Amino acid sequence: MKIGMLTGGGDCPGLNAVIRAAVRKGVQVHGHEFIGFRDGWRGPLEDDTCSLTVDDVRGILPRGGTILGSSRTNPFAIDGGVESIVATLQRHGVDALVAIGGEDTLGVATRLAEHGVRVVGVPKTIDNDLSGTDFTFGFDTAVNIATEAIDRLHTTAESHHRVLVVEVMGRHAGWIALHAGLAGGANILLIPERPFDIDEVCAQVESRFATRFAPIVVVSEGARPMSRPGPGTPAGPGEGGDMTLQSGDTDAFGHVRLGGIGDRLAQEIEDRTGKEARAVVLGHVQRGGTPTAFDRWLATRFGLHAIQAVHEQEFGIMVALRGTDIVRVPLSEGTDHLKTVPDALYDEASALLG
Repeated sequence: MKIGMLTGGGDCPGLNAVIRAAVRKGVQVHGHEFIGFRDGWRGPLEDDTCSLTVDDVRGILPRGGTILGSSRTNPFAIDGGVESIVATLQRHGVDALVAIGGEDTLGVATRLAEHGVRVVGVPKTIDNDLSGTDFTFGFDTAVNIATEAIDRLHTTAESHHRVLVVEVMGRHAGWIALHAGLAGGANILLIPERPFDIDEVCAQVESRFATRFAPIVVVSEGARPMSRPGPGTPAGPGEGGDMTLQSGDTDAFGHVRLGGIGDRLAQEIEDRTGKEARAVVLGHVQRGGTPTAFDRWLATRFGLHAIQAVHEQEFGIMVALRGTDIVRVPLSEGTDHLKTVPDALYDEASALLG
């Protein structure tokens, strides 16, 4: 068989481990041939290909990013996009396609499968918000990077008696904030699933200073404050959230670019409490660099199992981690909803906050 591979969406540590494992097993065990498509769905859309042999994947296991490149191209937003992809696959004699990506990339794969494309999906996102799998590779690396940053910030915060607000990734799900905040001993965790009350945040800041220690606030980029009701009406969760700044730009999948909650929150805390507050935005540092051992292990196993599914001609599926087992689930199960932080987990962590 001739197998195509692509990586779409945001890059993350572990992508190269998937590519390496899939190619090595596919060639050396099953005798398959591979072709790479550059920059996500743009590759098959514009017939931009590259070589994918065993020699091409040597030495890439510890490398971050992806040797295939990535983009947020959406072929369903382009006239004739699907037809162009199908034609490219036929032109190169591609029998099956392995798509490595998150919600958007696998969403496209799901729809292409309905158009007859033989596809297997590999879940990828540092946000860990894909349904159908317990964990996605890249998440552990992001949490470790954020935790190390929090560890380092504790000492400087206490030395200068200032509030440090650490903004981490997490558009709609607060998994990175929750895991890194707990591991790093943060005092306040703000996640998209739980709209926050700025007055309560400031009260927690004051309480922390009363113990002669400086507070560390960890906030997801998509966190938002509670809506502010009229007089006499209790506050509650709502759509209002003017602290989350947006650039106004959207990508090909309609996602608005978020950013600025850390700086805005630090300013609000300083204005309301009189305590010096600074924001640290980790941003793309979380998704760059070498993957952790866990992410290499998980990504490698995903690659091995994805190629086995292709070899057995089981298409329209996604490989997933359940416990310690790699299983196959329908592609639609991996993308039908976002996996968000449940209330029980946040409540469990709240005993250590404040």
